[in-house]
Amino acid sequence: MLNLVIFGAPGSGKGTQSAKLIDAYGLHHISTGEVLRKEIAAGTELGKLADSFISKGQLIPDDLMIRILDDMLPTLLADGQGVVFDGFPRTIPQAEALEKLLLKHGTELHGVIGLEVEEPELVTRMLKRGAETGRADDNEETIKNRLKVYHAQTEPLQKYYCEKGTYLPVEGSGVVDEIFGRIAGGIERHTGVKPRK
Repeated sequence: MLNLVIFGAPGSGKGTQSAKLIDAYGLHHISTGEVLRKEIAAGTELGKLADSFISKGQLIPDDLMIRILDDMLPTLLADGQGVVFDGFPRTIPQAEALEKLLLKHGTELHGVIGLEVEEPELVTRMLKRGAETGRADDNEETIKNRLKVYHAQTEPLQKYYCEKGTYLPVEGSGVVDEIFGRIAGGIERHTGVKPRK
């Protein structure tokens, strides 16, 4: 089993590289953003609550995210393949809660892939994505706020995971396949696990 977190600022390529990790290692994907967007689109109570935070570029409360993950994990871990967490954890309390949650389900976190991209490139990528996909939160004002929140609340996780010895820094600029090659190399050096494909 291989459990990974893909970590980086908004627009760093987490979703793109998650898809490649899933394909190459046979992992299940947990994108908290996707889960929440589905709930918002369906107009559920959880969706309405989540939207009240997301629409302002704020983070979802920890207890809410943990509750969602606790419900999802048993099914995803049942086949022993492992999961890639995309967009979670975003704070140190979430990271601590994730460790407890994985332990509760009989497993652990094996590596944190840190996609490192310069801020001007992040803004350009997200504005382009907003124009292509129509994602409402990819506008200049919300992007600036999301990056501010990221620096204040999420960036400290880098130090947290470095101290635990699980952080794998990866240069996140360049061609998608080249970036993935760097990720796969880091995973193999850190865990000994090679891609299946």
